[in-house]
Amino acid sequence: MRYRYYLNIGTNLGNREQNQQSAITALSEGAERVVVSDVVRSEPWGFASANEFLNVGIALDSPLEPHAMLEHIHKLEKELGSASHRDATGAYIDRLIDIDIMAIASDDGTEITISTPTLTVPHPHLNTRPFFLTPYHQLKEREKERKKE
Repeated sequence: MRYRYYLNIGTNLGNREQNQQSAITALSEGAERVVVSDVVRSEPWGFASANEFLNVGIALDSPLEPHAMLEHIHKLEKELGSASHRDATGAYIDRLIDIDIMAIASDDGTEITISTPTLTVPHPHLNTRPFFLTPYHQLKEREKERKKE
């Protein structure tokens, strides 16, 4: 079985464009039907920082089951230099890269719902954060355009 993943890649430190491109390249390895959204700029959510975020959505097909994809994402974040997106108190902090699973669909396009202590899909804030929702809708539109071609 293959899964259709809708991911958000956010960054507000360092060379943000390069951070995102490195994540897109790494996530695309072994994936199929990769689609990337435009970049969305946003103020930090949940904490104060002078550093604006760049967010980009990526949709891809992968045989990795959802919890394995989450582990892959966490490993990739560490490889790209982000140890955590929270400090010792649990508060959000600036980060080089933060990759979130926004949504997942099955082979037939059915949306998958997951609620475990480590993974909630769709993302609990998908519909309340414009920096998630805008790229997500754009990915869906680009997929529709591809099907027409």
